[in-house]
Formats: sequence, structure tokens, C-alpha cells
Amino acid sequence: MSEVRSALDAASAVPAGVPEISEFSRKVSELLERTEYRRCDKGEDLEDIYRLRYKSYRLSDMVPEKSDQMIHDPLDETANCYKFGIYIDGALISTLRIHHVTSEHPFSPSMMLYSDILEPYLASGDSFIDPSRLAADPEWSRIYPQIPYLTLRLAGVACFHFEAPFCISTIKDEHAGFYKRVFRSEQIGEKRHYPGLHSYGLLYRATVAAIRERSFTRYPFFKSTPMEQRMMFARPGRGELVPLTILPTAKYFRDAA
Repeated sequence: MSEVRSALDAASAVPAGVPEISEFSRKVSELLERTEYRRCDKGEDLEDIYRLRYKSYRLSDMVPEKSDQMIHDPLDETANCYKFGIYIDGALISTLRIHHVTSEHPFSPSMMLYSDILEPYLASGDSFIDPSRLAADPEWSRIYPQIPYLTLRLAGVACFHFEAPFCISTIKDEHAGFYKRVFRSEQIGEKRHYPGLHSYGLLYRATVAAIRERSFTRYPFFKSTPMEQRMMFARPGRGELVPLTILPTAKYFRDAA
């Protein structure tokens, strides 16, 4: 997890000038060309991301030693949960879990810690996306500091697919700069202990309209087509198969520009 923190800190320090951001975005977009996303619901891919979580979290002593060297919890099994592996050139480099939280499915890590703050959102008819269990391979993080962008891009894709007005995140204090800079997130909850981790979290909220208006301009690789969104998050019908590999579609916006 310290590698993730270093990458997030480095990413939040990207200069604000237009030429630098343009060059940074170009590098992320180039890496995105070699990236694929896999929704992992069972089998070896799922075990691989559970092991990656353990490897990443043990690096910073966020979890105790476990004989199976895997990290998972009951929230991985809820009906509103989507688990992803992010691959570069076929190698698993990071993972992220997404919950689409609604009044029908009010399950997510942030709801577990901050239900008093978040239940009014659901009562008013809103929904939100809650990304969690971000983990990156420490070796690959040293090679590719762009990994947090490639990984958290999934949260934006989810927001637009589900038409959720907010992205809610329970994050460590040292990661707040990244979320403020990239997603214009604001703190809405105080520090609380995250069960199962040697860590505390802060509750942050990003407005999806701001992501579309500001983040898309500065970071165009966050864009996605409706087709990619459906492949990521649509539940397959009876007899249909989940796509094994999903390729990012941000380049089509660039090519059309």
C-alpha cells in the first residue's frame, strides 16, 4: 500500500500548467492503449486479485499475516459489487472494487462506516458509487506511476453507467490530495477506523457533474463510451457470458477530436 501512496502522492503533484498536464495525459493515454480490464467474479482471476490485495496491504502492515495470503470480506459477495483486475500487457498490476449503492442495495464500505451521513442520500432517491480495495503491485508501481489513474478510471466509468450523481470514497488522509486534485472531492466525514485494517479513513464526496466538466478536460483518458460502460457493469442475461476482457475506449474520443 505504500507503493500506492507514493504513486498517488506523485500524481497529485503533477504541475498545473497546460503543457505539463497535456504531456502527462499523453503518457497515461499511451499506457491505456496497453491496458485491459477484467471483471473478476470467480476462478483464478478472483483469487489473484485477493492475493494482490494482501501483497499490497502487507507491505505497509495494514493487515496481519494470513496463511492463505488473500484479502476478502462479505462485501465482495453483495449483489451490488463489481471486482476488477487491471492488466498491462497481460500482467495483473492493480485491482479495484466498485459498489453501486442504492436504497435497494445499501451495501458498501463507506456505508458500513458512515451510514449516519450517507443514508439521507439514499432516502432522497440518490445513489452513489463507492470504490474501495484499491491495491497495486509494488514492483509495477515503481515502473508505472500512472497506475492510480488507470485504476480509478473505473470509478468514473461506473458513475456514468449507473447515472450516479456522487462518487463516495473512504480514503486515508495521505491520499486526500489526489482525490481533491483529480476528482474535486471534498471531505464530508471525520476520521473513523476501518474494520479489518490497521488504518483509519476519511469520507470524501465527488460530484459527478464536476468530474465530467473539469476532470474530462484535464484528464481525457477518463472518458468512456456507453459500450465500454455496459461491458464493465451490465449484468449478463440468462445464457449470456460476461466479457473476459474489456478494452478502454477513451482513444475514440481523442481520435474523433
